[in-house]
Amino acid sequence: MDSVGLQALTSPVVLFFVLGLLAALAKSDLEIPEAFAKAMSLYLMAAIGLKGGIEVAESGLDATVLAALAAGITAGFIMPLYAFWLLKGFGKLDRINAGAVAAHYGSISVVTFVTAVEIFEIQGNPPQGYMVAVMATMESPAILAGLLLARGGGSGGGQSTKELLHEVLFNASVVLLLGAFAIGWIAGPSGFADVEPFFGAMFKGVLCLFLLDMGLIAARRMMDSRSLTWRLVAIAIGLPLVNGAIGTALGVVIGLDTGSAAVLGVLCASASYIAVPAAMRLALPEADPGIYLTMSLSITFPFNVLINIGLIGAFAAMLTGGGAAVP
Repeated sequence: MDSVGLQALTSPVVLFFVLGLLAALAKSDLEIPEAFAKAMSLYLMAAIGLKGGIEVAESGLDATVLAALAAGITAGFIMPLYAFWLLKGFGKLDRINAGAVAAHYGSISVVTFVTAVEIFEIQGNPPQGYMVAVMATMESPAILAGLLLARGGGSGGGQSTKELLHEVLFNASVVLLLGAFAIGWIAGPSGFADVEPFFGAMFKGVLCLFLLDMGLIAARRMMDSRSLTWRLVAIAIGLPLVNGAIGTALGVVIGLDTGSAAVLGVLCASASYIAVPAAMRLALPEADPGIYLTMSLSITFPFNVLINIGLIGAFAAMLTGGGAAVP
């Protein structure tokens, strides 16, 4: 590991996450109030969206941006298909739970995205701002694909089509990310200057506290879990490796720079633990949250933050000849 890779792994963002993991494993009473954690989540999504919109306002839309959006939407729909097959066959899950878990692994984790951006910036390969829009468009296709797969066995769930579509298309993360992206695009750099002290200067500090909370939650849920088998743990680690490699290679093929291709890989490797669980509670109430939440939050999320982001960055650098550090 060279000095740049070591600097990324020892950044406060990653170390606060490790602190949360260790505190929970030590059974400390350290806790972030739920209302404050939700406020931090809203802040991070608004800040991410604004920054992405501002960068697009400066650079403009072109064929590469449209190709990245198309790649994200396509990946969000296709990844649940082979994840479902793997979860049913190797993972031994029933159709309902396999569909619910598959939706999580086709969708994205906003916090994994933010952490990856911070690490790739340290490595000298910052992604383009339009990747925020790519991230926001990947959630809904994954949810729809997961539900179609789960309902192939005849389960109708407990909600109307109208309720489901509303949850898929207008869930909080999609609305806030795309809304803030549009605001940043319209306002541009000059408009952002007035709110930069709040959305810019404070961003990394808030992210550190949020990852501290994520570390606490991930470790505590893992310790309390009784639903996971070794097969599901293997899938929760194997899928991010495969999806990350596919997403990164796809990004390179469509002409993305090193940082953006790596971020597309990270988006494909991540698993949702906010938007998709909310949709599954509404659409598939019979699915077991102890399976899909523990896999996405307690296994995949820590694996991505601590190991896989570095692997994806190195793979993107290898494919493009970029300068990211090899972990």
